[in-house]
Amino acid sequence: MAKTFWASGFNFNIDLRLGAGAFVCGEETALLRSATGQRGEPRPRPPYPAQCGLWDKPTLLNNVETFANIPLILRNGPEWFASMGTERSKGTKVFSLAGKINNTGLIEVPMGTSLRTIVFDIGGGIPGGRKFKAVQTGGPSGGCIPEEHLDTPVDYESLKEKGSMMGSGGMIVMDETDCMVDIAKFYLQFSQDESCGQCTPCRVGTKRMLEILERITEGKGSMEDLDVLEELGQEIKDASLCGLGTAAPNPVLSTLRFFRDEYVAHIRDKRCPAGVCRALLDYVIDEEKCISCGLCARACVAEAIRGKDKGRPYFIDRQKCLKCGACLARFQGSNLHD
Repeated sequence: MAKTFWASGFNFNIDLRLGAGAFVCGEETALLRSATGQRGEPRPRPPYPAQCGLWDKPTLLNNVETFANIPLILRNGPEWFASMGTERSKGTKVFSLAGKINNTGLIEVPMGTSLRTIVFDIGGGIPGGRKFKAVQTGGPSGGCIPEEHLDTPVDYESLKEKGSMMGSGGMIVMDETDCMVDIAKFYLQFSQDESCGQCTPCRVGTKRMLEILERITEGKGSMEDLDVLEELGQEIKDASLCGLGTAAPNPVLSTLRFFRDEYVAHIRDKRCPAGVCRALLDYVIDEEKCISCGLCARACVAEAIRGKDKGRPYFIDRQKCLKCGACLARFQGSNLHD
């Protein structure tokens, strides 16, 4: 596909290559291999792509967002661009704002804008009157930043200091109904699945971390697991071959740093404070409040809820209960509760 600027006579060709969509191809050397038809796997550096890149030739490799700024800088001058942002992070940044927030979508803000401004002024705050809990920046490999750090300016250095990253510009907002241990497990599982498997720290290390998190969310963890998670996470960051491995532990390490009490509750109290981890939930019917309406029984696909006699309170057979929460959702959706 050719593009010509008629006024200047300058022209160039654009060749589009469709990759397989692997997350690891966000790493530059893996992306270059994918563009040439090879398996998307990172390689050690040096040599860097600027020295030996596409087809072993010097290659300028940047995100589309970076290239899109170049015409504006050429048109308006570097001083104009540098007038926005912070001393070390210039210009603006596009974020994908999603999660438990009223206004979702793409936003563009100057570097240095606070998380509070983004979440509450631009994003419109948390729906349903719920309490803000955390925001994850940087996509699946980013860290979770709690309420006490909402005034953190969004720039490369500040986010890194909080154990997170700028990354692709993802920004996921979480509220009080989210379990931070489960969130860490979810994102680590994604990174573990997307690992190319070349280096042992990433391939094996993320798997071991995931196994520990699974034990904790099932109520089978120990306090020693928290020290192992921190030690293992740091070793993976230090020894992995590419950016996927070095960033994969971020969700775990940041939640351990800011939400350690939730890990302790899962391990010591066998309780999930947010009521998310199924293995730690227990559904019971309060016999004093039960009016034998049968709504919960009709919602139960496992037929685990029965009434002893007509007009008598219902009860849940714990051997059959799947802990799916359908009974509670049906009751909360009715007009029979206060």
